[in-house]
Amino acid sequence: MATIAVLGTMDSKGEEHGFVAEQLRKRGHKVLIIDTGTLEPPKLKPDITRQQVAAAAGVDLAAIVAKKDRGEAVAAMSKRAPALLARFVAEKKIDGVISLGGGGGTAISTAAMRALPIGFPKVMVTTLASGNTSQYIGVKDIVLFPSIVDVAGLNHISREILSRAAGAICGMVEAEVPRGADKPLIVASQFGNTTECVNHARRILEQEGYEVLVFHATGMGGRTMESLIESGMVSGVLDITTTEWADELVGGVLGAGPTRLEAAARAGVPAVVTPGCLDMVNFHGPDAVPAHFKGRTFYQHNPQVTLMRTTPEECAKLGKILAEKVNLSTGPVTVLIPLRAISVISAPGQKFHDPAADHALFTAVKENLRKDIEVIEIDSTINDSRFAEACAKALLKNTGKKAA
Repeated sequence: MATIAVLGTMDSKGEEHGFVAEQLRKRGHKVLIIDTGTLEPPKLKPDITRQQVAAAAGVDLAAIVAKKDRGEAVAAMSKRAPALLARFVAEKKIDGVISLGGGGGTAISTAAMRALPIGFPKVMVTTLASGNTSQYIGVKDIVLFPSIVDVAGLNHISREILSRAAGAICGMVEAEVPRGADKPLIVASQFGNTTECVNHARRILEQEGYEVLVFHATGMGGRTMESLIESGMVSGVLDITTTEWADELVGGVLGAGPTRLEAAARAGVPAVVTPGCLDMVNFHGPDAVPAHFKGRTFYQHNPQVTLMRTTPEECAKLGKILAEKVNLSTGPVTVLIPLRAISVISAPGQKFHDPAADHALFTAVKENLRKDIEVIEIDSTINDSRFAEACAKALLKNTGKKAA
């Protein structure tokens, strides 16, 4: 028997949450009703009151309620609910969570769900389950269940949808996850321009008993990788492809946010970092490139992706950023530099070959890096097997394991 949290605004959606709670009980599960409403009295009696939710984050709810401002109330609960729900998960008081809502309810409940570990069952029945939902899901495995009709009372359609959603969360908490060999995890960042390097290094690491998870460095991929590192599940980081920082700095479409490269550093997770693909900024089709970049060097990767070469000035800034992020490291870390090319298309004879830009990048990395952090320069391209082997061996050394 599992305990499933039914989380939501019990003032506006009490009847609907009560219906879902009853379906869960019929399946033999316990229910913990958590109220995140603010403006009206709850229509469904909660086990955890809104005052308790606010108190978990050290907030006096009365002052917020007194303003009768729905937007402010939603924002406040979106900040308070995550602390409570995360604590319940850490204390093993709940085994899954389900919520129902429109715009406000979805914002509050998915904020709470994003604070929970990957793999923990999370279901959100929402009117917003279409279009761009990245702001609700973030980098977590939240299941969005389309409500079809508004979450506004029980009717022929809503009873069908809510019953299926209740069945979904029950199935998730009842499922037994088969365990594998439980090998220690290494995460790696990859682009098409660094695939050969990552694949070669991955084979070496797998032969040494690690399981390697590869993340595509497309913004969301980098954020997801950082989130997994923060979860404490990762034993090592092979950050071959730090290209997302080029987009973050210059204004491309694949930035991963200002904290990219910080998770492993702050958590002390052994890591290897390279300036892979910092020669390129990503845009969509050619027409999507901002006009002020006219005259720059471009490469058409495919009809939907246009790459722009970073300049020496931008590369100097990127080198400094990379060094400053690596300088945060509290654990063993090594920086490896492929002197001949940081991507397939920056190799000699290729469109993005620019020795001045590469020199500016490498110089900035070395000049700004902490003196106690090891830098290994390899006279090769990034996809050369020698470079991949050097990366794998450096990471094995940092994790305390020597390659055979």
